[in-house]
Amino acid sequence: MKNKSLISINDYSKEDYLKILDLAEEFENNSVQKILEGKVVATLFFEPSTRTRLSFESAVNKLGGKVIGFTDAASSSVQKGETLKDTIMTVANYSDLIVMRHPIEGSARYASEVSKVPVVNAGDGANQHPTQTLLDLYSIKKTQGKLENLNIFIVGDLKYGRTVHSLLIAMSHFNPTFNFISPDFLKMPDEYKLFLDEKGIKYYEHSDFTKYIDQADIVYMTRVQKERFSDPIEYEKVKNVYILKNKMLENTKENMRILHPLPRVNEINEDVDANPKAYYFQQAENGVYTRQAIIASILGLK
Repeated sequence: MKNKSLISINDYSKEDYLKILDLAEEFENNSVQKILEGKVVATLFFEPSTRTRLSFESAVNKLGGKVIGFTDAASSSVQKGETLKDTIMTVANYSDLIVMRHPIEGSARYASEVSKVPVVNAGDGANQHPTQTLLDLYSIKKTQGKLENLNIFIVGDLKYGRTVHSLLIAMSHFNPTFNFISPDFLKMPDEYKLFLDEKGIKYYEHSDFTKYIDQADIVYMTRVQKERFSDPIEYEKVKNVYILKNKMLENTKENMRILHPLPRVNEINEDVDANPKAYYFQQAENGVYTRQAIIASILGLK
C-alpha cells in the first residue's frame, strides 16, 4: 500500500482491508503517535464536509503531522479559473499526501494521475467514498465480532449514496446478504446489482423495512441527498420516506447496530440516540483511527 493512492475501494484487496482494520485497532488503543513529524497532508475540499475533513485533520494532528488546504473551492484559486490539474500539481509540491473531496465523479482518479504524491479520495460526487467504507468495516467488525455472513439492511438513497456503493463492493468479500430499502426513484443502480449477481451474493429489494428489520445485523441508514437532485420537487417527494424510530427497534436482534455515515436530516429520530443499538456517533469516532491507519499505510510508516 506504500505510496499507493486510494481512489476506489477496489484499489485495495480483502487482505489490505484486514490490515487497515488491524492497524485501526492499534491506533484506537494508542492514537497519539508522533510518526508523521515533518510530514504535510493537504486537505482539498471542493464540497462541504464535517466528519471526513475533521477526522482526517484530527488523525494527522494526533500523529504529529501538519495540515494545509482549504474547506471551500471559493477560497482557492479555483475561484479565479484555475484547473483541477494545476491545483493538484501545485499542492503536490507542498505536501506528502493529498486528501480530496470533489463533486465530479472521476475527479479523484484524475487527480491521482497528475499528482506526484498519493491521493486519497474523500468522496467524488455520487461515485465512491473508500475511507468511509473502511471505517464502516471497522465499525461492523467491532460491533459484530466478524465481517462474514451478516445480514445488512441499507436504507434510503441507494442511487446517489457513494458510501453505499463502496460498502457494497467491500462487503462482497465476506458473503453478506443485502436488503435494499428505497423508493423506486432511489433504487440501487443496476451496475451494482449485476456486480452482486456475478459474485453470487444474495440481495433483496423492499419498499418498506419495518416488516423485515428483525432479521438485520446491521441497519445502515442514509439521508436523501438534496444536493444530488436537479429537481427540488422530486427531492420533496422522497426526503422523509423512511424515518427510523426507537419503537421500531423493540423486536430486533440483540447484536443489531444502526450505522449512518452522517449527517442525518430526518431519517433517524432523535429518540433512537439513547438506544444501545445506535452506533453512528461511535462510527464517526472510528473514522479517526481508520484514517490514521490509511495515512500511516500509504506513507509507509506502519
